[in-house]
Amino acid sequence: MKELADTANALVAEGKGILAADESTGTIKKRFDSIDVESTEDNRRAYRELLFATEGAEEYISGVILYDETIRQSAADGTPFPKLLESKGVIPGIKVDTGAKPLALAEDETVTEGLDGLRERLAEYRELGARFAKWRATYSIAADKPSEYCVWTNAHALARYAALCQEAGIVPIVEPEVLQDGTHTLEQSRIATGRVLQAVYTELHDQRVDYRGTLLKPNMVLSGYEASDRAGVDEVAEATLACFYKHVPAAVPGIVFLSGGQTDEDATAHLNAMNARGPHPWQLSFSYGRALQAPALKAWGGKEENVQAAQQAYYHRAKMNGAARTGTYAPEMEREAAAV
Repeated sequence: MKELADTANALVAEGKGILAADESTGTIKKRFDSIDVESTEDNRRAYRELLFATEGAEEYISGVILYDETIRQSAADGTPFPKLLESKGVIPGIKVDTGAKPLALAEDETVTEGLDGLRERLAEYRELGARFAKWRATYSIAADKPSEYCVWTNAHALARYAALCQEAGIVPIVEPEVLQDGTHTLEQSRIATGRVLQAVYTELHDQRVDYRGTLLKPNMVLSGYEASDRAGVDEVAEATLACFYKHVPAAVPGIVFLSGGQTDEDATAHLNAMNARGPHPWQLSFSYGRALQAPALKAWGGKEENVQAAQQAYYHRAKMNGAARTGTYAPEMEREAAAV
């Protein structure tokens, strides 16, 4: 268990967070479509290498979540991606769930699948270099959602996954994402998120998972993206912290927030506001996909001559979120970088 706790703590080391580069083939195709680039295996490999090889990013990035295809790929010089990351002191991780599927007898709710054969897959991923894993469950907010059925079914699956990870010597990142789409209020988001977290930690405890060798990857508590009167940065920070203080055990080393549908700068500002109110029992960090990658993807556009510009864009976002880890981020820092 010491090795798992050491890895979990290394992933939330001061000033650092996690890059989520675990988009499924379908998701990365949508991202590539947005910049008119064909989603071939070689283009995906080239794009991921651009991110992983960015000089200096390791100052702010502690780990990278890979997809099954990506963990088996290599850089142009033949170095396997997990080895490339390790050479920079970055910990390789892997997404292991097989996606959210319709939950039987529950309209418009989902359960995440992927437990079948997971023990064997984890053993293989560890051989390939993975030292942590991720499993995402999703929940919607509506008048009758999330249902108790959806909350507890997903909590049970998350805990089964986490126990198998710890058995395999891999740190589980537990990702219960309450989706922030819709017109719900900040308070409705806080209540739904709290219900989900309460169930998750009940199941983790009952299934003998040691919290010290885990990380939590949750949503922030936000007003619905379509809400007419959306809460500001300080309100979001207060509501999110109130929820997590109530439901997340202090033994958990860190909370690595997902960005969801937030803009790059909103995700950074919210994280910063929470850390400015610290210290907290757990490290408050980030595990962002789009909020770290979007500017780099746009700058790259699939062109070799744009690789350096794309790497600069990625490095900048990593640096901004590194500052948010210590509560020292300010919006002016965005403009300073743009002027360089």
